[in-house]
Amino acid sequence: MPGFEVFGEEEKKEIAEVLDTGVLFRYEFPEERRGIYKVRRFEEEFARYCGVKYAQAVTSGTAALKVALVAMGVGPGDEVITQGFTFVATWEAIFDVGAVPVFAEVDETLNMDPADLEKKISPATRAIIPVHMLGGPARIEEIKAVAERYGIPVLEDTAQAPGAGIKGRKCGSFGLCGTFSFDPVKTMTTGEGGMIVTDDEDLWRKMSEYQDHGHDHVANPGGRGGEGRSFIGFNYRMMELQGAIGLAQLAKLDGIVESQRRNKEALRQVVSRLPGVRFRTIVDPAGDNASFLAFFLPDAATAQKVNGVLGNNGAGAVYFADNTWHYYPKWEHLLAGSTLATSGWPFKEADGRRRVQYDPRALPQSAAIMDRLLVYPVPIKLSDERLEQISQAVKAAC
Repeated sequence: MPGFEVFGEEEKKEIAEVLDTGVLFRYEFPEERRGIYKVRRFEEEFARYCGVKYAQAVTSGTAALKVALVAMGVGPGDEVITQGFTFVATWEAIFDVGAVPVFAEVDETLNMDPADLEKKISPATRAIIPVHMLGGPARIEEIKAVAERYGIPVLEDTAQAPGAGIKGRKCGSFGLCGTFSFDPVKTMTTGEGGMIVTDDEDLWRKMSEYQDHGHDHVANPGGRGGEGRSFIGFNYRMMELQGAIGLAQLAKLDGIVESQRRNKEALRQVVSRLPGVRFRTIVDPAGDNASFLAFFLPDAATAQKVNGVLGNNGAGAVYFADNTWHYYPKWEHLLAGSTLATSGWPFKEADGRRRVQYDPRALPQSAAIMDRLLVYPVPIKLSDERLEQISQAVKAAC
């Protein structure tokens, strides 16, 4: 699955060019850097890859979500709808801008259910964040149709699905903006890092300035120029070493996805021998980035029993119903309202009134799906020996 599997001379070459300049900062120092701007090039090439006009690099996928939300004007008093199967960063970013996360059900795409989304919309809904989980596209066209009926912008969390798409259009390019993560285990990686893509020039300018302490970039779009500040910002700047690695990884992305698709099909053939197995719904199989193979068994007891046998044979799958990082009922800090703030924020107001509280039983449709779900991460390099080990484990489970 992760891009570190294909680190090679290309990454070393890009990094060496940065070190030769001695400039790690993405802005300024034009004489020393001698025309080498890795982060800016990474932004331009990533935008081109996604089929959009603009891209803004930041320090992480989490930062990408926060910078996008801030630029969209989301803040205290607002609600943002996302899904109950996602990495914690999605809703952490919502809380961090002062808004309240509202969780929608997932369907068998393992992504946001458009029908439940519509039920969760309120007068306070300011944005919708569908997540393209485990490399498979969400029903983004249906989600956008719902959002447009209510005049609500869509921010696509594409952290786990670079290279994925629907009908030839890349995920991340459907909404007002889309965010990506390049952390150590993502399809392409820069160690840490993130990106936001959009066709909206005004939104991009706001993101560009906000991630650089609000510094005026108007005179030099994509870089510093003026000395004024239109609003306060923060520091989420990507450094040149990350941009260098990103350029090399982006050039390999289509090859990574191609390898994952081939290996996913090999794993699918093995897993298909399990009695009663059904595979996750993929909206557009041609647009699957194939970083995970997700499948369902008839009930929770069967899924747990089968996975026990797989694990005993060295080939256990991920049982997300027990996963504490990605699944709503397992977010104990969310459910308990745990925070370092003495006031209890963001779960309480400054005067101690409860602001929001979450019920672990609030997403029964998602629970019924997750209880039956097993997942294999798909590597870029799958050895014959590993495939045979999984095959024998599945045979034992059968």
